[in-house]
Amino acid sequence: MKKIVVFCCGLLSYVASVKGQESVGGKPGGNSWIWGPSIGYQYQHGNFLKLSGWGLFAPNEYQYIKIDGGANFTWMMDRTTIVPELGLTYYLSDKGVWPFVKGEITPYTVTPKVGISLASLVDIGVGYGVNINQKSDFKKIDGFTFSVGLNFPLNFHLY
Repeated sequence: MKKIVVFCCGLLSYVASVKGQESVGGKPGGNSWIWGPSIGYQYQHGNFLKLSGWGLFAPNEYQYIKIDGGANFTWMMDRTTIVPELGLTYYLSDKGVWPFVKGEITPYTVTPKVGISLASLVDIGVGYGVNINQKSDFKKIDGFTFSVGLNFPLNFHLY
């Protein structure tokens, strides 16, 4: 588990430091990486508090990709458990409410999701988690999932 947390921190550090202000496609004044923290709630056979860091970039003029890594906190079976998580979100449009598809992976589940977002600031998603590894002394956390997240951009500015 420590390796996954170290990997998440390394990925976010790379996104923040190396790609933080790099223009996509090398265009001056073009779209650059936006990054920041996020907080959210997820239900998947229990309640989870989601805390993560993310980086968002535009591969073209109207779609966005967000990479996030963080931890899910829960109180189940009379103890606190922290589950590391990596996610990749593809926003299909930037008109009003943005539809998205997302994939999340933890050491225990793979969860594809679909949802809607308000300019990538508020994400609401549903999906289904598939169990890939059962955590000992813990209930399965696969099945239907619902999540709401707030993303706080730290380096967003209008050109």
